[in-house]
Formats: sequence, C-alpha cells, structure tokens
Amino acid sequence: MSATSAAAAHSSPCADDHVEAVYSKVGWRIMPLLFLCYIVAFLDRINIGYAQLQMKQTLPFSDAVYGLGAGIFFIGYFLFEVPSNLMLEKVGARKTLLRIMFCWGVVATGMMFVQTPTQFYIMRFLLGAFEAGFFPGVVLYMTYWYPPARRGQMIAIFMAASTVANILAGPVCGGIMKWMDGVNGWHGWQWLFLVQGVPASVLGVVAFLYLRDKPEDATWLDGAEKKVLRDHLDHDKGLVQSASHGSSWQLLKDPRVYTLSLVYFLLLGATYTMIFWLPTLIKSWGINDLFMIGIYSAIPSVFGVIGMVLIGRSSDRRKERRWHFAICAALSALGLFVTTQTTGNFIGSMIGLCIATVGISAATPLFFTASSEYLPRQVAAVGLALISSLGNLGPALFPAVTGAINAATGNPVNSMYLVVALYLLAGATMLGALRAARAV
Repeated sequence: MSATSAAAAHSSPCADDHVEAVYSKVGWRIMPLLFLCYIVAFLDRINIGYAQLQMKQTLPFSDAVYGLGAGIFFIGYFLFEVPSNLMLEKVGARKTLLRIMFCWGVVATGMMFVQTPTQFYIMRFLLGAFEAGFFPGVVLYMTYWYPPARRGQMIAIFMAASTVANILAGPVCGGIMKWMDGVNGWHGWQWLFLVQGVPASVLGVVAFLYLRDKPEDATWLDGAEKKVLRDHLDHDKGLVQSASHGSSWQLLKDPRVYTLSLVYFLLLGATYTMIFWLPTLIKSWGINDLFMIGIYSAIPSVFGVIGMVLIGRSSDRRKERRWHFAICAALSALGLFVTTQTTGNFIGSMIGLCIATVGISAATPLFFTASSEYLPRQVAAVGLALISSLGNLGPALFPAVTGAINAATGNPVNSMYLVVALYLLAGATMLGALRAARAV
C-alpha cells in the first residue's frame, strides 16, 4: 500500500472501524496473558521487601545484608539482559518466555530454603540472571504488533501490571506471612516464596502454547487483518527523534543511547529503592501488623494504575513523550518530599505517597515508548536490552546505599531525600536526551 492509499484508508470511517476491530482483537488476544505474566514477575521481584520483615527476625540478616541482596538481583539482570534479547530475535518470544519464566519460577520458589547471607546473595543473583530479558523482551515483542502511535498506551497498560502487583503484594504478602506462619513447620516468608514462585513456571508453559511470535504467524488473524497490521507498522511515525543508524556497532557509538541509559539508571534506582523500603517506611509510622502494612502499601498503587493509563493515553493523544515523562518524574519527587515532611501525620504521608506513585507508575512506560521509537527496528532488540541492562545497575546500587543510610541513621525517611533527587535528575536528563520528532 502506498503512502497515499494508506492515508486514504485512514480517512475512511469504515476502514477506521476495521482497523480498530483488528487492534482490539490483537489486544484481547495477547495483552491479558502478558499482563498476568508481568504481575507474577513483579511479585517475585519485590516480595523480598515484605519477606525481609520476617527474615530478619529468623535469619542473621541486617539491613545492610538485605539491601545488598536486594541489589544483587540487578547484577544478574545486567549481565544477561542483552544476550536474552538477542536470543528472542533468533528463537522467538514464545521459547524465550518459556525459558525465562520457567527458570525464574524455580529459583523464586527456591528462595524459601535460604538460610545464610551467602545463599541469599546467590539466589538473588540467579533470580536476576534468569529473569533478565523479560521486560525489554515484551517491549520488543510489542513493536512487532503495535506501531508507535499506539504503542504508548499499550505499554502503559502492560506496565499497569506492575502497579496492580503492588496493590496485590501488600495484602497477599502480609496475609501469607501472618496467617501461614508456622504451617507445616515453615515460616510465613517461606510460604510466601513458594506460593508466588510456582505460578511463574506454569505461566511460562502457557505463554509458549498460547502466544505467536509475529502477526504473520497468527492463525487467529485472516489475511486482511495481517495486512492492516503490516501497513500500520510500516507507515506510522514515531513521536520523538529517531536514530539514523542501522547497525549494532553504530548503536554502541550513539551517545543518546547512553544518555537514555542514564535516565533509566536514575529512574529505576529511585523506583526500586522506594519499592524495597516502602514496607519498612510504613512500619516506621508505628504500624506493626504485617497485614495492615500490606494494606497501606496497596493504597497508593490504586492511584498509580489510574494515572499510568490516563497519562499514557494523554501522551499518545497529544503526540508528546519527553515532557510527559519529565512531569511524571517531578510528581514522583514532589510526592516523596511531601511524605518526608509529614512524618508522623498518617494522612499527609499517605497523600504524598499517592502523588508519588502516580508519577512513578506512569514514568517507566513513557520512557520505554520513547526509547522504542528512537531505536531503528534493525537494532531495537540490542538497543532496548542495552538501555535496560545499564539502567538496571541503578537498583543494584541504590538499595544498598539507602540500606547503609538507614542503618547509620536509624530512620528510613532520611534516605528518601536521595530518591527525590534521583527523580528530579531523571526528568531533567530526559528532556535533554531526545528531541521531538520532526513534523512529516
């Protein structure tokens, strides 16, 4: 289809209805399963934040040991993310998701047998190594199905799973640790890893059997529907400046790739510091019941889900990425600053966390939407994995730093000032990293 005929097709109401029907069909086919997989992935990644409340009572774990172990996950992630995405391009999404999810489910379950700091470090490293490639792999997978003009909202919907996981994590983790503690002679934190680890392996098998690697392989699409997707993927334009290079070597020499990696390093470091220490922060308000800590942890995430989808939709509608991201980063910093200034005031602190979570939840899908538009299709697999792996060094570093700050000061609020600064710097750096796409 020529550019003229494609434009004419877009202008026809009947054609538009058909296009929307095709994308609706695609969305309902692939998104619910990907959404569920990311919920499980995120639970297995962050449940250590809740488990450590009991682990430190039954195992020789200090705040410093916990902070280091939480961060080591991302070292494994860093080392294996680029190879994982390269394998996805060669063997396809189905086999890659099977390998990743089955193996990380086994390791996540095995966390229940940890007894020493060394075992804790090894298992966290292996969890990161096996999970590496899941998130950038799914983002890459979406570039096979959605053009840039639709990708922002779909990535936001997919990433809303992380916020839904945060909603579920608090009550579910708190409830398991409180009410299953002592069952079969196991501690509550051991049951937590068992109950939340096994589903990952099961879902890996389901993804392999249910998904298809590309539209051309989908038996549930007819020829006309496949043609609609291919025309849109070939003709729709991105909303940020695109790189001109088309080889991995040129990609490695592109300074903007490393600037984007720095943005993600700051963003992810701040976000996971918040996630890992949120239960401890809420406990510092004088709340000791594990289930209630979980309930209060979930409240901000409800606002995060709503904000993530609405802001992603606004970004697509206004055809703008950079300023939406910067505003989200500023909201994150503002909310956390409010929380630090209202310590002792439950309502004020909770309002601050809700504001922060809206910004935190919406920022990451905006970042990856802009990054996927910047990277040419030929190098998208390497580029997304490189940016993600370098960025994952942030959460490898900052939880350990904040753990040391908390151990030295005895107050988890003090480390939040560092997190506020990280968000502000991430927003400012993003504005300089990319320019808006030229009008076409």
